[in-house]
Amino acid sequence: MKAGPQCESPCQTRRRPARRQHGSCWTSEVPERVRLGELIRLRVREEVARYNASPVPFFSGLVQPDDSERLARSYLLRVPRTLDWRAQADAALRAFARNGFFVLVGDRQVDDLDEELTLAELDVVSFVRLVPLVGG
Repeated sequence: MKAGPQCESPCQTRRRPARRQHGSCWTSEVPERVRLGELIRLRVREEVARYNASPVPFFSGLVQPDDSERLARSYLLRVPRTLDWRAQADAALRAFARNGFFVLVGDRQVDDLDEELTLAELDVVSFVRLVPLVGG
């Protein structure tokens, strides 16, 4: 018997006046008012820019790049290369639409890409990726 999806550790975003990185979490300048779809694109653009600054075989992003293998907490690129943030962002929006991950703003789940969010400076936005459990 297969169990349902399991949540990976969520990555959280705080709206800050300056860009910062906290471990695997993304903390960046985010507009006070932003649509969810644009927030996802901003997050993906930031993580791809960090990766492209120093490409290595492992990518720890929101969605799996083409020609890569899923590992426990990252993706193994067969050949380290520069990633296209637009392609990754489009893949992230498709993944969101098919419930590949969900987004929490504070303790509220947001499920509409067109919903306009009003974020306060200390609001926490969590991107929670779902992964299938293996076993039986």
